[in-house]
This record gives sequence, structure tokens and C-alpha cells, in this order.
Amino acid sequence: MLLLSLRAGAARAFLGETDPAGDGPIVYVADAQAALADAPFVAAERASVASFGRAVIEVTLRDTAPADVAELLTGASAVYVAGGSTFALLEALRISGSDAVLVDHVRRGLPYIGLSAGSIVAGPDVTPASLMDDPADGPALESSAGLGLVDVTVIPHADGALPPYPPDLIQRTIDTFGSTFALLPLRDDQAVLVDGETMRVIDSR
Repeated sequence: MLLLSLRAGAARAFLGETDPAGDGPIVYVADAQAALADAPFVAAERASVASFGRAVIEVTLRDTAPADVAELLTGASAVYVAGGSTFALLEALRISGSDAVLVDHVRRGLPYIGLSAGSIVAGPDVTPASLMDDPADGPALESSAGLGLVDVTVIPHADGALPPYPPDLIQRTIDTFGSTFALLPLRDDQAVLVDGETMRVIDSR
């Protein structure tokens, strides 16, 4: 697994190691961006993934049956869970039933790349994101539990360089939730590489 904050430099090496031949496509999960299609960061993120030089299949899980998701993931070289609204993304995973499908494929070896919201939902609980994203984006959510693929909740943009996430907001997030949740603040030029039981922060310029 590779969990990104913003910059995706580490993704190329990750894909080169996990799927050197690049035979299968990257399945791009876009649910976090569904209500943000015109935001500049959405186009920038799609362009970044396109630059990996792999075929990309974009999917909105909210509108896709779990069996179809399973078929897509079975033929994929990686799944890329895009940034945007953490709570909209988690709601889409839950109400579609694709959460269990995704977790099953990743635990059986499918490489997972998450960025921002896609990194947060990989953890045990998304509550620490509630100061950075609006929980009202996921009105149907009955639980804040994440996918549980890692045992920490990533706090992206921890350098406070992005205008929506200034340093005081990052610090308030850490102060509010740091005593209750295992948090991993991640700068925008960093990523978390997970290999089995090993987790380490690496450069992602």
C-alpha cells in the first residue's frame, strides 16, 4: 500500500515494483470528487495519475454494483482512491457494499494507492478528518470506521501549505484527536509505504 498526502512522486516507483509489466489498468475510485468535479485539484490529480503511463479506468463506486467492482479489481494492476471529501468517499464505500470488496482484494495483494481522503479512509477511523472535511458530506454514514487496512489515521497536508488546510487547522486537528486516535501527520511531499507489517514514511516529491 502507498498512502499519499498530495504529491505522487513515490507512486511511480511503487507501481514499478508491484507491477513492472503494467499489464492491468489502474482503477481510479472517484467518489471523493463526485461533488467537486470543477475543482482545479481534481483535474490536477487525474493528470498526475495519467502521467504514470498506465491505462486508467475511472469508477464511481456509489453507482457500481459490488460484483462489477470485484471484476474491475480482479483485472487491475492497482486501485487508486482519489482525494476530495473523506466523508462522501466513506459513505459511497459503505452504501454500495464496495468497502468489503475493496478490502478483500487489497488484503489478497492488490496494490492500493490512496491520496488525501483515499489515505484517510484506509485507516481505522475517519473522525480525525472532521475538522478538515465536512461530515455532512456523508449523511447516510452510521459509523466513522474506516477500512482498517492500516492501524493509524493519516492526517494529510500536515505542513499546512495548502490554503484549505492552514497550520492552525492541522494543529487543532492533532490537539483535538491526538489523545484518542493514533494519528500520522503527513507532509505533502511525503507518503506512507506499507509492506506487510512494516510501515514507513518515504519521500514523495
